[in-house]
Amino acid sequence: MVNDVTPATAEGPGQSRTAAEHGFAENPYNPHAWIIGDPRIGPGTWIGAFTVIDGSGGLTIGAGCDISCGAQIYTHSSMRRCVSGHRYGNVERRATKIGDRVFIGANAVVNMGVSIGDEAVVAAGAVVTRNVPARAVVAGIPAKPIGRVVIAADEVHIEPLTSGRSA
Repeated sequence: MVNDVTPATAEGPGQSRTAAEHGFAENPYNPHAWIIGDPRIGPGTWIGAFTVIDGSGGLTIGAGCDISCGAQIYTHSSMRRCVSGHRYGNVERRATKIGDRVFIGANAVVNMGVSIGDEAVVAAGAVVTRNVPARAVVAGIPAKPIGRVVIAADEVHIEPLTSGRSA
């Protein structure tokens, strides 16, 4: 049996619905991405399925970026409001900036208020809580520098950091 995916209003196994039918606002990047607020997204940027792109606190994503499936980029946090039983009445918001040609791996999380420099790499599953310099490679929870992107002529490779050296 062929499991064809039918567009628009069909429901059931193997069938697809539009972003609007899922409750997501339509966006030009991926019908299965949740993009809220008014993020500024540069030309040539690709956004994978099942991503959360939160532009509610000010978000800039540069040109030529790849935001892999399941990545989450935040510009807000309701943590203080929640744990205070709403005595702290505000949702905190801080602008987040992602430079040009940045790769963000699958299921990575970028927290509010951080900046990621041009040509940086955020490994799959990393949680970015601090600024990331240009051409740095970060991984882990919390994300820490593990290497540098080296671009020379037609070659691109990752140079691992040696002990005591930062990105």
